[in-house]
Amino acid sequence: MQHAGGSPLPPHQQGRGPHAAWASAAHHPGAQQGPAPVPPPPPGYPATGAGPMPPSGPVPPSGPVPPSGPMPPSAPVPPSGPLPPAQPPAPRPAPGPPPPDTTGHLPLPPGGLVGVPAAPPASAPAPDPAATTLAVLLIGPAGAGKTSVAKYWADHRRVPTAHISLDDVREWVRSGFADPQSGWNDHSEAQYRLARRTCGFAARNFLANGISCILDDAVFPDRPVVGLGGWKRHVGPGLLPVVLLPGLDVVLERNAERSGNRRLTDEEVARIHGRMAGWYGSGLPIVDNSQLDVPGTARVLDEVIARAMASPPSW
Repeated sequence: MQHAGGSPLPPHQQGRGPHAAWASAAHHPGAQQGPAPVPPPPPGYPATGAGPMPPSGPVPPSGPVPPSGPMPPSAPVPPSGPLPPAQPPAPRPAPGPPPPDTTGHLPLPPGGLVGVPAAPPASAPAPDPAATTLAVLLIGPAGAGKTSVAKYWADHRRVPTAHISLDDVREWVRSGFADPQSGWNDHSEAQYRLARRTCGFAARNFLANGISCILDDAVFPDRPVVGLGGWKRHVGPGLLPVVLLPGLDVVLERNAERSGNRRLTDEEVARIHGRMAGWYGSGLPIVDNSQLDVPGTARVLDEVIARAMASPPSW
């Protein structure tokens, strides 16, 4: 056989097998392909009869062929036939509305508000505020130490207790935050009301799961609907308010140590402190912590709360 261009095919080389011939032919795309040459039988095997081999696939490289043995039985093939029609999936029931007064998997108390604690009988021992689940609202002007005392008090109780600061919740708003230093307007009041509702919701959720909470806010006595009345509406009448009211010189000194939007001008601090003096005569317990450090104020707070639990204030 000759190449279509007239050159002879390369001679077959012993030991290289038919792959060498295929590779050589691959470099001549015009070559006419014919049946692959049959390699000689290996030693020890009888020669096959002469004659052309039937067309087959590529011949593997020569080598010893293992003796044949019985083939393992194959798995039975199921009879062919039309498949049964696919059954449509059963319709899933539509989810119903969530039960009322729930948030996630944590149920809220019925009605969502904390009730007024009942006064213990005369023969009962005084309640221990450090081991009772309750909600406290710490009120005071800027620089009164509300946040520091609330954190310390929550850290040193014998029952789980959370601290919720309204100022912290207000600052969750980043873009468009109504800075208190810009004055009180409709925008700042709307954000205040939203933060107070959020704090009240968190307090009810904590209490519903056996966790006490202490909240702090600068509530003004001359705006009860915006301040104390709103807290009572969002948390419940069982909320125990306590006022921290040190002297003006103390709050001015503490305010000077602040930074950012938490620091107010001396004039604003003096104005807020003067308005807070309206809590005297309101019936709410007032703690003058001018000469007390944070742990000492927390101990006095426990005493005040114990008296408030025994005889809840009317507010």
